[in-house]
Amino acid sequence: MCRLVYSLLNHICISWHQFCLRTTFCQSLAMSIPQAKMELRPLGNTGLKVSSIGFGASPLGSVFGPVAEVDAVATVREAFRQGINFFDTSPYYGGTLSEKMLGKGLKALQVPRSDYIVATKCGRYEEGFDFSAERVTKSIDESLERLQLDYVDILHCHDIEFGSLDQIVSETIPALQKLKQEGKTRFIGITGLPLDIFTYVLDRVPPGTVDVILSYCHYGVNDSTLVDLIPYLKEKGVGVISASPLAMGLLTEQGGPEWHPASPELKSACKAAAAHCKSKGKKITKLALQYSLANKEISSVLVGMSSVSQVEENVAAVKELEGLGMDKETLSEVEAILKPVKNQTWPSGVDQK
Repeated sequence: MCRLVYSLLNHICISWHQFCLRTTFCQSLAMSIPQAKMELRPLGNTGLKVSSIGFGASPLGSVFGPVAEVDAVATVREAFRQGINFFDTSPYYGGTLSEKMLGKGLKALQVPRSDYIVATKCGRYEEGFDFSAERVTKSIDESLERLQLDYVDILHCHDIEFGSLDQIVSETIPALQKLKQEGKTRFIGITGLPLDIFTYVLDRVPPGTVDVILSYCHYGVNDSTLVDLIPYLKEKGVGVISASPLAMGLLTEQGGPEWHPASPELKSACKAAAAHCKSKGKKITKLALQYSLANKEISSVLVGMSSVSQVEENVAAVKELEGLGMDKETLSEVEAILKPVKNQTWPSGVDQK
């Protein structure tokens, strides 16, 4: 009798163990393939194909309000599940917290490293700017440890207008090339606000040295000046990433933060545009995001996300654009409101003379 009971229990245990193994395997398999499809666009000559909407991880650094680790991990997981494969961060965001939270989120996915693309930055930190070869070389090791990765796909020089552009050309980028040779980054990028910094650097480095540029606040419904630079960038074989389609909060119902550097006229016009959309039962955030996504010459539009609901809202805007298209009537009305301040920007960086 004892032998029979033992045999039965043993059989049950083995069956349960096999069931658990199968379940774990199926869950792992299911996680390795995003359940939702999203348009992937080529990024310059890199060979990378990035999701049309990219995950801006700066909010994970609690820069716009506290974000719990469990929420950060859930947000990254949902973004990946919805088809977003491109994640962007920096050691500057939240004083390294963004990188740490993103690293935990990506590790929790338990999918092959090749299933997602990660960009981080160097040269800008909580304590200030340092584009020296020594600092950026040390920086990538620190970032990789926080991200829990062996390499990043893109390493950007962060907001180069705050350093010497000649130093970027002669010292920083050569240091990044060495890191590329060592396999710590696959590609090199530069970021900043003034558009002329990109031509200054790209005209002074050998072709193929810089693979990607990240521009922000220059391709949105209020400012589309990046479009004038795209033919030049394509000729150089440089991939184009655009960030801040909401103009750092100007194109929201809440409006930009107190410190926003835009002129009172620009802030007022954006506020009027947001109010107009609200009066029609529309969301200016969705309209602004769709406007930026509609230009397929831009490989990916980075949007900051810190909650599952934000991911769902952004992905819904992408799907609506692909299916129904944009609300052209409301867009036309918003463009009319913004026309007096169209392409107005603000100064950023140090005097390069």
